[in-house]
Amino acid sequence: MSASLTLVIVMAVMYAAGVYVMLERSLTRVLIGFLLVGNAANLLIFIMSGRPGSAPIVTGASVEDMVDPIPQVLMLTAIVINFGITALLLALIYRSWWLAQLGDEGDTLTDEHATESGDDADATFRSSSDDDDAVAESIDEFERGDGATSDEDIVSTKTDAAGGAAASASNRGDTR
Repeated sequence: MSASLTLVIVMAVMYAAGVYVMLERSLTRVLIGFLLVGNAANLLIFIMSGRPGSAPIVTGASVEDMVDPIPQVLMLTAIVINFGITALLLALIYRSWWLAQLGDEGDTLTDEHATESGDDADATFRSSSDDDDAVAESIDEFERGDGATSDEDIVSTKTDAAGGAAASASNRGDTR
């Protein structure tokens, strides 16, 4: 058995094992399978790269002796992509483990200020629908005039914020 046939068999076994392990439900096994498939892809690029030769950067060697740099670039790119997706899968595994440890509590956290004052209230994360409801309620109050401020209050707020210059210029109609 030659070395290249051995590499082809190893690559095929790595692909098969990686795909088989990725079909499992566990995220850890998906990560292991993805690592196997990524390394098998690197091995495939290595096998397909062709004959060995001198480095393409070195001058003085003939063009026939130089190796093709494209497979090297493809392998480096595959390594970087494999590393990035591995980091993403590790983050997903950690997050799922962290949520599994919380159990029925979910994403509730105790408020540090409430526990310092002796209050045992739990602070929970608000959903975006709560924020949307609060915005809609404030718009309704503004349109009804319940919590709206008058124009004079708005002008005086601008005067306080800008030191009086911007509000007085807008009151005079001066647009410098």
